Amino acid sequence: MSDLPTAVEIREEGPREGFQIEPGPIPAARKVALINALAATGLRQIQVCSFVSPKLVPGWADAEAVLAEVTPPPGVAFTALWFNAAGLNRALAFKDRLKLYGSISFAASEAFSKKNLNRDRAGQVEAMRTLTRTHLDAGVPVTRISVQAAFGCNYAGDVAPALIVQAVADGLAIAAEVDAAITEVTLADTMGWATPLRIERGVGAVRDRWPDLPLALHLHDTRGLGIANAMAGLRLGVARYDTTVGGLGGCPFAGQPGAPGNICTEELALLCAEMGIATGLDLDALIAAGHLAEEIVGHRLPSELLRSGPLDAFRRRTA
Repeated sequence: MSDLPTAVEIREEGPREGFQIEPGPIPAARKVALINALAATGLRQIQVCSFVSPKLVPGWADAEAVLAEVTPPPGVAFTALWFNAAGLNRALAFKDRLKLYGSISFAASEAFSKKNLNRDRAGQVEAMRTLTRTHLDAGVPVTRISVQAAFGCNYAGDVAPALIVQAVADGLAIAAEVDAAITEVTLADTMGWATPLRIERGVGAVRDRWPDLPLALHLHDTRGLGIANAMAGLRLGVARYDTTVGGLGGCPFAGQPGAPGNICTEELALLCAEMGIATGLDLDALIAAGHLAEEIVGHRLPSELLRSGPLDAFRRRTA
């Protein structure tokens, strides 16, 4: 337990992840309501939308309309997701209210890269080299490497830790070419193949090669192991996590319709609180935001904490 962090940064991705996969349509005003509710919970970073093809992701065809109605409060950063120069250009129109940074993205599974982006490894290297330069030319720093399908893939099966290392090495090589300062590597369990042992092996492989490189985890709860995988990450000292309120979302290109999305923001916040790890989050406010998310999408979300409530409520009753 000695590697447990004293504080953890939990980064909310529910609006972007959730509204990209819900059948909808969900009015822009309701998306705005959830974003504003989340911004009042103590979260310091919220991914509020994606700038992607409306044909492929119709749930975010209204990204501009949503951003026109939201303003991040002091101390809260709003971010967005995009995959190409067209998306970057759309995001640049909102640089007054978005924290803009570029990511060098790879999949540890080439099969997933082909399915998701129609590119093999070599094609993705060239695409990321071009996009990285495009970001820098636009004055947008490139600070992160993201590795999707880091722990397994519905199209290729198990993913060896060596493939994670290869993906990170590809990203660092591109960053070195343009003198981009990478401050984080995010390992994403895109299709829910991770187990605590796979987390240990994957994180360990990256740390063996680059011991000082800060890591983050993006964990899906596809098979009910999400919070166990987060616990494995905490034991390894990983202090940054992507989550979604209520468990909103999922990957539309994973070939598994209906699978749960990310680990739930409020459940990770509860785990950290019970372990004495600071998050700066208001758990009651997060739960209220989760109930609002359920109301907006019109169905129950995966979070069990939304049903049961926090432990402190019972502690107060029995004090």
